[in-house]
Amino acid sequence: MSDYFNDIHQQARLSARKFIETHVRPYIDEWEEAGEFPREIYLKAGEAGLLGVGFPEALGGTGEGDIFLKVAVSEELMRSTSGGFVASMGSLDIGLPPVAKWARKEVREEIVPPVLRGEKIAALAITEPGGGSDVASLKTRAVRDGDHYVVNGNKIFITSGIRADHYTVAVRTGGEGHGGISLLLIDRDTPGFSTGKKLKKMGWW
Repeated sequence: MSDYFNDIHQQARLSARKFIETHVRPYIDEWEEAGEFPREIYLKAGEAGLLGVGFPEALGGTGEGDIFLKVAVSEELMRSTSGGFVASMGSLDIGLPPVAKWARKEVREEIVPPVLRGEKIAALAITEPGGGSDVASLKTRAVRDGDHYVVNGNKIFITSGIRADHYTVAVRTGGEGHGGISLLLIDRDTPGFSTGKKLKKMGWW
């Protein structure tokens, strides 16, 4: 073992490697051409315990706060040889943490475990047609209407955006700049919500 990786990390590494060699590498060229992979791969990854790494155990995760456990698993996922596959599998790592950390307890318990089991897919929606890295200038606006928000705007280049079930969406609820931005959890079946066509992007699905 190294100064960074212990026996638990090694076991996780071997489990991730077996998953890639069994369920991914034999099909990755076909998936690259298609620009997507079968949804059931999320279920297989969930069964292997790969999706919950870094999330609270109470929500179905493991190794919360253990950065080297996450590194070990991530290194093995890269054996898929596909950046698109790894990005799509990992969209939960950017879409789910705000829910796990800041959502109400009942929302956390409803949303997080099914995603970590691979039954649902989470995505983070920030980038807009008029701007990406300049998050403080985003235009999507959310206005409170009773117990709900009415959201108007567009997002683009969202990893897992076409197939996700839950979206953590950056919206403007206040004034200009970063101080006026909030995050809303929006489900795919929310009235008025729609996805566009799948974009052809090199190495990123």
